[in-house]
Amino acid sequence: MKITGTFIDEISHDIPHQNWGAKEWEQDFMHMKSVGIDTVILIRSGYRKFISYPSAYLQNKFGCYQPPVDLVSLFLEISDRLNMNFYFGLYDSGHYWDTGNMQNEIDSNRYVIDEVWANYGHHKSFKGWYLSMEISRKTKGATDAFNTLGLQCKGVSNGLPTLISPWIDGKKAVMAASSSLSKADAVSLETHEKEWSEIFSGLRGSVDAVAFQDGHIDYHELGDFFAINKKMADNFGLSCWTNAESFDRDMPIKFLPIKFEKLRFKT
Repeated sequence: MKITGTFIDEISHDIPHQNWGAKEWEQDFMHMKSVGIDTVILIRSGYRKFISYPSAYLQNKFGCYQPPVDLVSLFLEISDRLNMNFYFGLYDSGHYWDTGNMQNEIDSNRYVIDEVWANYGHHKSFKGWYLSMEISRKTKGATDAFNTLGLQCKGVSNGLPTLISPWIDGKKAVMAASSSLSKADAVSLETHEKEWSEIFSGLRGSVDAVAFQDGHIDYHELGDFFAINKKMADNFGLSCWTNAESFDRDMPIKFLPIKFEKLRFKT
């Protein structure tokens, strides 16, 4: 199965940082293009105080630091030159992770969406939006957040597509800061289908594609969960993508690159 898209993570709050400059990023995009990747998705444009573009709103509202380089502009310029598609990932204030309240993410991103489209929407490679709230199962306010932000993204950009990438609440769905590698209360196939069907049924044209993260379940479970995900996506008119995580959740150090033997199970 050919991989045609990838996330890029410059904020790097739980994965080691590359410390790359413009030359290294362009080289990386060229390598991706050479192997058939035509779509890059910014996994988040900021996390807490660190941001990837000079946002007047985020610096004023959350005290975010002035970034040394406008990486959103850099990524779009490279994507323009290489005829690649760029999806902009929304801002993560961190408040949801602290409180479980999604309202902060809605409030902050309503400004970010307008600001980003006004500053970068002219780029030909700006092809979509990534709603970066990573959720699973019965997340309070998830449907409202996806609807509110997804519809705003589509409204300002003349209908550009939106993507979400939730996780499956499997045995490996433990917090990154935890020393544990697994948990006992993993979701069943039946419950996964029931709960996500309820979420999808509440979306009102706000989300176009869903790419479930595949690293939280065991390798022998992938086929069954993939089949359920495709069935649900088809039922609710969504494109079904898959987020094939290329880092290892079985190791005590989070998150090292995965070995190819494991990665092959995901194809």
